[in-house]
Amino acid sequence: MLHEKDHPGIQFLKYVFCGGCAFAADVVTFFIVAWLFFPALTEDDVFVRIFGLQVAPVDEHLRVVNFRICTGIAFLVSNMTAYVLNVRFVFKAGKHSRWKELGLFYLVSGISIVIGMEAGAMMIGVFGLSTSFSYMAKAVSATLINYAARKFFIFHG
Repeated sequence: MLHEKDHPGIQFLKYVFCGGCAFAADVVTFFIVAWLFFPALTEDDVFVRIFGLQVAPVDEHLRVVNFRICTGIAFLVSNMTAYVLNVRFVFKAGKHSRWKELGLFYLVSGISIVIGMEAGAMMIGVFGLSTSFSYMAKAVSATLINYAARKFFIFHG
């Protein structure tokens, strides 16, 4: 663990890699749940077309509700993945007790995901955009907020 010796650029690259792993966990969880358990995909959705999936029609209101549910489930899985990888490879833990650190990690991530989720829900409900596009916009906004908060408030930079 070279946390203290890392150049800021190396640290950010490690963060991007670990974030990519957490993002992959989020994508897989979100789309499996949106496809199989809480329908939030439409026939013209990019994910559906790429994988040739069969989806049942779902009205816009239910799709917005299910988008939120799928986001919440994916958040739990991906955030634990992100925490473990960030502590192991990116940031130096110990600024706070382990439980406080984990709580702050989830709090910051929770705030950023709620902001992104509501923006994504609005993109679906108000503008009729695809679930995949709304999901990506949510992910980008959350990533930017999370990095800054984790670096400056949760861990030893």
